[in-house]
Amino acid sequence: MTWRDWASAEGAAILGQGRWRRPTTLDALGPEGTVPDGAKVVSFASNDYLGLAGHPGVIAAGHDALDRWGSGSTSARLIVGSRPVHDELELALAAWKDEERAVLFSTGFQANLGVLTTFAARGGRVISEELNHASIVDGCRLSRADVAVYRHGDVDHVASLLAGGDQPAVVVTDTVFSMDGDVAPVTELAEVCARHGALLVLDEAHQVFGPVGDTGDAEVVRVGTLSKALGSLGGFVATSGPLADLLVNRARSFIFTTASSPADAAAALAAVRIVQSPEGDELRARLRANIDCLRPGHPSPIVPVVVGGEQAALAAAAALRARGVLVPAIRPPTVPVGTSRLRVTLSAAHTLDQVDALVEALDECVPGWRDHGR
Repeated sequence: MTWRDWASAEGAAILGQGRWRRPTTLDALGPEGTVPDGAKVVSFASNDYLGLAGHPGVIAAGHDALDRWGSGSTSARLIVGSRPVHDELELALAAWKDEERAVLFSTGFQANLGVLTTFAARGGRVISEELNHASIVDGCRLSRADVAVYRHGDVDHVASLLAGGDQPAVVVTDTVFSMDGDVAPVTELAEVCARHGALLVLDEAHQVFGPVGDTGDAEVVRVGTLSKALGSLGGFVATSGPLADLLVNRARSFIFTTASSPADAAAALAAVRIVQSPEGDELRARLRANIDCLRPGHPSPIVPVVVGGEQAALAAAAALRARGVLVPAIRPPTVPVGTSRLRVTLSAAHTLDQVDALVEALDECVPGWRDHGR
């Protein structure tokens, strides 16, 4: 069998399971756009939580960087790929996260790989939340440390896994979970980590409304992204100076990759400044109002509508799409069998009329959807 034949057979198996996927092309700046068949839709699928990807100040900063430094950084940071804007952004991110230092990575995925392969090395132990993002899962695998998985949100399980161990330990969790939109018990995890001398790694990629807990006396590494609420592209790690220095010298996903483009870094820097301004407060308030229209009090912009079966989720997504509302159907293996869902993500860029139209479409297409949380 040739590799072509093998790939075709593997693809046919995926297709036969009803799990074939392909990219969704959306021609858009902001929530409204056009799909390839020419239909106009309002997207509730983006991670642009504050609408900053289309913010005039963010766009202008990217343009200015293109004019000054060109389209690419041309090299890794440790060679000649570092521009002044990368240094400025790292300083701004460290201040924003109230940490000593920040280290930029080209993607958030690379940031998690770098953190876990640096701090959870061979001879150590990493204790990972069962619903962690794929980048964390892959980082655990690549770390060559012993890996234990703890039950979702179960701090007592973490404590039991740490008790009696003599290996250096890392506890890693998302702060906001990408498929359910719920939050981790950060304060309690930090207390357990401080008691056992474990390093706490917090992936804050989907965190929009500020800290979700108090880390107290725990040693903490914060992983963030430039690609969601900041409307750009890239990842970062914010932590203490010694840990940041070690990342720069040990993290292969930092050392052996081209630096993020100057335009991406400049756009992210402009976005960080907006987030910390009164305008940022207004954007978060607008996002909060949009979330409350859909599910009052829900802690994040990610609102799951669990329908159960894979075909039911696909049918619901298609029915919404026919009404001009774009919401993805999320199916196994991304989520467990029997929990296929519509994953609604809200943005400050959505108007209340658009959110009302989404609610009306859900009422028509998924009766009882308000009770279909995780």
